[in-house]
Amino acid sequence: MSTPYIPCLDLGSYINGTEEERKKFSDELGRAFNDSGFVTITNHGLSQELIDKLYENIKTAFSLPVETKRKYEKPELAGQRGYTSAGKETAKGAKTPDLKEFWQIGQEVTDGDPVKDEYPDNEVLEELPEFNKVTGDIYKKLQENGTHLLRAIATYLELPVDYFDKHVHNGNSILRGIHYFPIENPELIPDDAVRAGAHEDINLITLLIGASADGLEVLTRSNEWLPIKAHHTDIVVNVGDMLQRLTNNKLKSTTHRVVNPPRELMKTSRFSVPFFLHPRSDMDLTSLPSTIDADHPKAYSDMTAGEYLDERLREIGLKK
Repeated sequence: MSTPYIPCLDLGSYINGTEEERKKFSDELGRAFNDSGFVTITNHGLSQELIDKLYENIKTAFSLPVETKRKYEKPELAGQRGYTSAGKETAKGAKTPDLKEFWQIGQEVTDGDPVKDEYPDNEVLEELPEFNKVTGDIYKKLQENGTHLLRAIATYLELPVDYFDKHVHNGNSILRGIHYFPIENPELIPDDAVRAGAHEDINLITLLIGASADGLEVLTRSNEWLPIKAHHTDIVVNVGDMLQRLTNNKLKSTTHRVVNPPRELMKTSRFSVPFFLHPRSDMDLTSLPSTIDADHPKAYSDMTAGEYLDERLREIGLKK
C-alpha cells in the first residue's frame, strides 16, 4: 500500500505569500487532491476561542428539548435551513438513514444582490442568541477561506486566478452543525446503520473544522479506508462533486464516511461542523475543455449547479 499524500498546508502562506509561495501552495493542494483527495489547513484565521465557542453553542443547541428543536424544522426547505431531525438523510445508494440530526445556516446577502430572492431566510434560534452570532461569524470566515482555496485551485487548473470569484460571491454555501447522537441500544439498530454512510459531498469544496471525536474515514485512491484524526485547530478540505464534474474527474470527489464508535463509546455524542462551499445556482458545471481529451473523454452531461443540487437533494431523501 502506498502512503497517501496528506499535507498540512499553511493558508497564510498563500494569502500573504510571494508569487512563488502561492504557486507552491497551489501545486501542493492540487497534488494532494489528486492523491488522497484532501488536505488539512492551518493558519486559517479562526481563533481557538471562536472554535471553542462554536462547539459550545452547537452542543447546547442540540441538547434543547426535541419539541423546541422541531419548531425550527421546515421540511419544505429540504433541510437547507434550520433543524433536520434524525432519520431524514440517507447516503446515496444506502437503504438506512444516517444516525444524526443537523442544523443548517445559509447565505446572508447584504449587498443588494438580487440573488437574495433565491435564498430562504435563516432560522433564528431564539433560545440561544449567541448561537446565531457565532455560527454567522464562522460562516463568513470559512467563506473567505474557501474563496482563497478556490483561487489556488484555479491556478492549479491553469485558469485565471479569479475564475471562481463571481460564482461563489453570495453563493449558495451551507454551514452544517451535526450531532451524531448517542447509540443507546446498539443491538436494536439495523446492521447497516451508521453515523454517516459512505458518500461524496455535492458542492465545490468542503471545509471541515476538526470534529469533537474520531470517526471520519476517507477512501484513498488505493481503495482503503483511512481514519482522519483532525483536531479543533485544523480545517480539513476535500473536493466535492461539482468540482469533479467541472474538471471531468481531474479533481475527484472524496468518498468519506463517519463510522460508529467502539461499543464502549456508543453512548457518547460526536459533533462536527462542515462548511459546504456552493456556487450560485446559475454556475455552469459543463466540464472545462482543457480537461477533455482522447484519454479523458467527457464523462458528464451539461448541468448548472442549481440543477445538480436539486437532483442530489432528491437522491439523499431531503427533497421529494
